[in-house]
Amino acid sequence: MSTPETAAPARRDKNIFAALELDTRLLGMVGAFILLCLAFNVMTDGRFLTPRNIFNLTIQTVSVAIMATGMVFVIVTRHIDLSVGSLLATCSAVMAMTQTSILPDMMGLGLGHPLIPWLTIAAGLITGIVIGAFHGFLVGYMMIPAFIVTLGGLLVWRNVAWYLTNGQTIGPLDQTFQYFGGTNGTLGTDLSWIVAVIAVLATVYGLWQARRSKQSHDFKVKPAWAEVTLGVIAGAAILGFIAILNSYDIPSRRLARMFENRGETMPEGFTAAYGLPISVLLLIAVAIFMTLLARRTRLGRYIFATGGNPDAAELSGINTKMLTVKIFALMGALCAISAIVASARLTNHSNDIGTLDELRVIAAAVIGGTALSGGIGTIHGAILGALIMQSLQSGMAMVGVDAPLQNIVVGIVLVLAVLIDIIYRKRTGAK
Repeated sequence: MSTPETAAPARRDKNIFAALELDTRLLGMVGAFILLCLAFNVMTDGRFLTPRNIFNLTIQTVSVAIMATGMVFVIVTRHIDLSVGSLLATCSAVMAMTQTSILPDMMGLGLGHPLIPWLTIAAGLITGIVIGAFHGFLVGYMMIPAFIVTLGGLLVWRNVAWYLTNGQTIGPLDQTFQYFGGTNGTLGTDLSWIVAVIAVLATVYGLWQARRSKQSHDFKVKPAWAEVTLGVIAGAAILGFIAILNSYDIPSRRLARMFENRGETMPEGFTAAYGLPISVLLLIAVAIFMTLLARRTRLGRYIFATGGNPDAAELSGINTKMLTVKIFALMGALCAISAIVASARLTNHSNDIGTLDELRVIAAAVIGGTALSGGIGTIHGAILGALIMQSLQSGMAMVGVDAPLQNIVVGIVLVLAVLIDIIYRKRTGAK
């Protein structure tokens, strides 16, 4: 039985969370992620939370996280895409052949030509969009279930990639193209701090703009202290993340090779840090774009309306068939972007690139709170889900867990995440 003394702090805590308007499910995910990191840090004798491992963890997460943002839209509209890993492989194969064979041999652009990486990226994006739109056409207009269409795509595009490269590993890829992989392309400390400051200012402006918009429409707004608290937390997280990345120094041997490639000699005692990887910057750009698309555009409203009630959406005038084509085309474009990141990080195209990524992407979206019944999902949740998945796998690998057991654990975590989501929605009355 609670006394007035014990009930008062509980009410204050509840009032604080209510004032901040924080998503309790998201808070639970963040808490689980922090506990996971702390547990692995203890089990690895402090190696898990080192700047080096955090840097590697971020660049390993990017490829799956980018596709997970698109999978949110697919699942929200009550579809599924099992072909994303194979589509990534096909886009990677197309880009690898474009920059190592087609452009140099057929178009006369020598290796290292400044146009090669950009024409290569354009070819990959076109490939992803066309294949994704084709999937959407089969699902939307031909009324073939997305499960069947994309299951067929999983088999077809994986082997199309094999035939495009004759089963060979293609590489090394263009040096400029490799910048998008992370390790070979970072901003350095100074640019990273500039990006961090811009991000903090953008966050503060976004909070202020949202508050002003609510006030202009006579909506209830958070207390001023709550807005300041959220801004401080977000700013501290951004600056702390950049500080960690900037504290990871480039190994001296790698620095020496970088100077040698430029025909220079590295000064005695010279040091430099990696900073923010370009691939992570690309993920941030994709996340912002997809969030704005979901919240601020007609297409985003149509996507969530269709997921909530497809029949009502169609009766209200939404062209759900064309909407399906657009969603799968967008998913194809994101697969192409992920192919850029994945192949650039590996510095080559290999036959096993993207293998099982479809499962990781779906798991990231579901763990991030996307409801398989449709209508509910967030972009930031999917990215956090991808980070949790990668942290779990990386941590188990560092501890020495065998690969089969890693997959067993990931499978159990996925099922538990769905179960917890179902229980949460029942208790909160959410659909």
